[in-house]
Amino acid sequence: MLSVRVLLAEDVHMIRGALVALLELEPDVQVVASVDRGDLIVKTALEVRPDVAVIDIDLPGTDGLTAAAELRVRLPECRSLILTSLGRPGTLRRAMAAQVSGFLLKDSPPDRLAQAVRTVAGGGRVVDPELALSAWEAPDNPLSPRETQVLRLAAGGADAAEIADQLFLTPGTIRNYLTAIVDKLHARNRVDAIRIAEEAGWVP
Repeated sequence: MLSVRVLLAEDVHMIRGALVALLELEPDVQVVASVDRGDLIVKTALEVRPDVAVIDIDLPGTDGLTAAAELRVRLPECRSLILTSLGRPGTLRRAMAAQVSGFLLKDSPPDRLAQAVRTVAGGGRVVDPELALSAWEAPDNPLSPRETQVLRLAAGGADAAEIADQLFLTPGTIRNYLTAIVDKLHARNRVDAIRIAEEAGWVP
């Protein structure tokens, strides 16, 4: 019996160990590598050539969806299964835009993970039905890609000058973006805009 080769990316040591142990109980699944940072996923995958990458969405270095999108380009035969603790419709939409093969909530039954890995390895897709329905019914992200990028940096604690440096723009332009973002999200202020966008899953 050929084993499904799995790369696991999870930054919480205890959870990563539990997931590895859970998958290793399956006779047809082999965890060939595990990493704790998103920026190690592609490098490691190119070395060990997994069939499936099981990726936590919220990782240091590079977020899980960004890593999954890069992995699809660099190693298209490896399919990605995203794990998340928050079933936000906007997050699922971003996962679908990144063309991942599966999107699974961390509180799913343990046997669901192994079955999802098999399904994804076989070319299928795995998405929680209720989450898929909520994503279909949820409003679209009203922010442009650049506004989303600005708000993501602001959510990370960067001020206007720091965001301007990173994006090679002027602080005045960044302040204009932030004003437009607050208006589009009908928020009270920048902090409220970040809250609204994070709850909708429009920013990681």
